[in-house]
Amino acid sequence: MKRNLLVMLMLLAPLRAADPALTVAGVTGKDGAAMPVLSLSLDDLAAMPRVKVTAPAGNSSRTYEGVLVYEILKRAGQPFGDQMRKAQLVRYAVFSAHDGYRVLFALPEFDPAFTDARALVADRLDGKPLPAGKGPLQLVIPGEKSGARSVYMLERIDMGQP
Repeated sequence: MKRNLLVMLMLLAPLRAADPALTVAGVTGKDGAAMPVLSLSLDDLAAMPRVKVTAPAGNSSRTYEGVLVYEILKRAGQPFGDQMRKAQLVRYAVFSAHDGYRVLFALPEFDPAFTDARALVADRLDGKPLPAGKGPLQLVIPGEKSGARSVYMLERIDMGQP
């Protein structure tokens, strides 16, 4: 009973803007060297280049605002563009939610040199912070037919390679 109450309080406790909101681990540079773990607060994310995307929601649409996954991974030291070759092409990213939900993406899915897709780590929905139970961060993939790879309560990105 106490454990359930503690878990519930942790889910409902608001995240302060300076607390780490997103961790990126497992990035390797173009030379294969491991990069340090990147921890970003909500303030850090708010200071990064921002974009808005519109996604359908039933008979209407919603506007999400946040930072492109590409920008976050680039800041963590992930090589992209001409440096995305050989071993980098088989790397992947696992996005994990606070509740344990996880999804996997091939790294080139975020590189503008490979795709026009604009995956977004959103912190705002229709001009407001994400609602409780979905935020403070959400992975949004505009244009996907299913929302299964959208990750609510996103808190971690782990890079890997087979």
